[in-house]
Amino acid sequence: MTEPAAELPISDARENLADVVSRAHYAGRITYVTRRGQRLAAIVPADLAEAIERAEDAIDVEAARAALARLDAGEAPISLTDLRQELGL
Repeated sequence: MTEPAAELPISDARENLADVVSRAHYAGRITYVTRRGQRLAAIVPADLAEAIERAEDAIDVEAARAALARLDAGEAPISLTDLRQELGL
């Protein structure tokens, strides 16, 4: 069972943290913690956060494999200086 997402001011989240965490764990509820109506953070079920981390890791692994394949195909690597310049750093 998954409850619909909720928004909760940070002061209420502080006072009800145990309940908010329990709802995330047992009911699958995502709670957005807000300040002046702006979302600052989210309390999510751990399995959801872990799934997101696994997906991000898979994307990173695929990007690394693609970069290595380009190098193996003879593409020249980009220097750190050039990368910084390209990113505007």
